Amino acid sequence: MQHSKRDNTWSKWGIFLGVAVALGALVVVGWTFMQNRFQPGSSLDADVTIGIDDMPQSLDIRSDSSAAAERLLVDNVYETLVTVDQDNKLQPGLATSWKTSDDGLTVTLTLQSGVTFSNGHTLDASDAVWSLQQNVTNKVADVDELGDLASVANPNATTVVITLAKPNPTLLRALSGRLGIVYDSESSSADYQRKAIGSGPFTVADFQPGHSLKLARSDTYHGTKAASNVVEFMQYSDADALSKALTDGSLDMAAPVSASTATGLNGKDGLTVKEGATTDKVLLAYNNGTDSLLSDEQARKAFRYQIDAAGIASAQPDAAGALGGPISLLEPGYEDLTGLYPHDENQAGQMFSYFGAQYLTTVNLVVPEEYRSLAETIKQQIERQPRPTVNLEVLSDEDYAKRIKDGKWELTVMSMDGTDDAGIFADPDSMFHYDHTEAQQAYADARAATNDADYEARMKAYARLISEDAASDWLYTRKCFTVASTKVSGYPTSMINRRMPLAGLTVK
Repeated sequence: MQHSKRDNTWSKWGIFLGVAVALGALVVVGWTFMQNRFQPGSSLDADVTIGIDDMPQSLDIRSDSSAAAERLLVDNVYETLVTVDQDNKLQPGLATSWKTSDDGLTVTLTLQSGVTFSNGHTLDASDAVWSLQQNVTNKVADVDELGDLASVANPNATTVVITLAKPNPTLLRALSGRLGIVYDSESSSADYQRKAIGSGPFTVADFQPGHSLKLARSDTYHGTKAASNVVEFMQYSDADALSKALTDGSLDMAAPVSASTATGLNGKDGLTVKEGATTDKVLLAYNNGTDSLLSDEQARKAFRYQIDAAGIASAQPDAAGALGGPISLLEPGYEDLTGLYPHDENQAGQMFSYFGAQYLTTVNLVVPEEYRSLAETIKQQIERQPRPTVNLEVLSDEDYAKRIKDGKWELTVMSMDGTDDAGIFADPDSMFHYDHTEAQQAYADARAATNDADYEARMKAYARLISEDAASDWLYTRKCFTVASTKVSGYPTSMINRRMPLAGLTVK
């Protein structure tokens, strides 16, 4: 692997005047600069404090599979080979461009030159190769998303060539997250749990696990410098305390916040509430296992007709809109499938009537506390029919996880928040136990795509197939909420549950 690293009096008077004018100009420029640089509230010296509810215990994104550290550090402290915008579209990151071969087996990325890490070390293709190799060797969280890597090479300082054993149409997507972070190969022994050596617009100034994280502007950043001098994240586990801190000015911003917190603060003087899109999908999940009523296609479809998904979506404060299928609006392959099963209790009743009284008795709806209210609505809707009745159980997180793992449930309310996560329904061993040969083949065809257009078209076909077969009931997509002082600007509003690029964040 490569690694680099006219008379004399008037003449004098003219000179004097020239020097005086030059010095005067310098004074004016300097004063203007000092005014902009040190004037309280200017963007260059702004300190911004943000409230969050999921402060990580470690900054080591490689070993911590939770989304918290990744959300705070990626795009801020660390940079990835590829990044995504607020519409979840792939954009250049450290790689300014890329090209995939016609057979989908070779991806060549061209990196920016002149990039350094926060410690001054040069970032080049050798660091990118080393980072990818470390992901595989150390089995970093989600490493399977890289697919079947055959080799990774750096023929020169700005080129990375990834060779695959078989196509992986979501490889670039994987390289936009934790797997695409480029680390300093010369700092392999650094304590990444408490520190960070990245190439982003900020550095880690201080970290108190579970309590606070302070980021400081990197004045050596290769791109546009961060607008704020310091951005500090503070942990707030109590929603009331968070709301109070926002109203009394202790916090400049909080993101993401719950729908109830956003509603409570909407219209408050000095604060603004903004909504954004996510890939988070809320569904009424079906246990399709052989011992479950939902293993029967007729029963699954009857439930789809019986549940008023559009009504639920319109009533939920965190809903962006009804869904109808396993792919959200911000994911490749999305198609509006809400018309497949319009709310029709007569149709549902006819389909339920096919089942004998001994077979269609009670279904178990198991949920954690956060979905109690929604589950009660679903129970009421189902029980508008003579049969079945619904046994609703609201469990602790621990007991809920065990019931799901043991397969002792028929219905549950849950969320799925990931791009390209619809593939889980092609796995008969997943929690859904959905075993459908045609669906499995459709997903395999999508994974064999060698270009984006084919992948999107095939995922669209796959999503329609499993929705038509009623593998579950996808109710709605979630929106996210940000509450900020009206003096704060330059912050993202969409996808903030996954990443929060804050280089443009500032306070007036």
